[in-house]
Amino acid sequence: MHSHCERDSLNESGCGKTTFANLLGKAVCCADDYFIHNSEYKWVGKDIGKAHDWCQRKCRRFMKKRIDRIIIANTNTTVREMQPYMDLAKQFGYRTYSIIIENRHSNISIHSVPEITLDKMKTRFDIKL
Repeated sequence: MHSHCERDSLNESGCGKTTFANLLGKAVCCADDYFIHNSEYKWVGKDIGKAHDWCQRKCRRFMKKRIDRIIIANTNTTVREMQPYMDLAKQFGYRTYSIIIENRHSNISIHSVPEITLDKMKTRFDIKL
């Protein structure tokens, strides 16, 4: 393993994952960024697969460049959602750490994600301690 690391931040949309990720490093991969056009965020549910593919490609580019600290700021509520990043980390020799961001501050999601979608994320949330 190289001394590089990848960190996944976990939890539902709007809890502060990206804000926290930006504190940890400059190489941040976030599927939400796919939905930003002309500095305006507009979430489109049907494009979520495209957003995650785009995010994974961005992560791969960072890993190919051997960036020391790569932060994945996605919901990653299940192992299946994290697996592509874990596979990339293994392929490129990165250590991984998962960080769970709690929404104890009761922030409202700035991402315009429908409440029903947020509820589904919360229901799927799978954690292994």
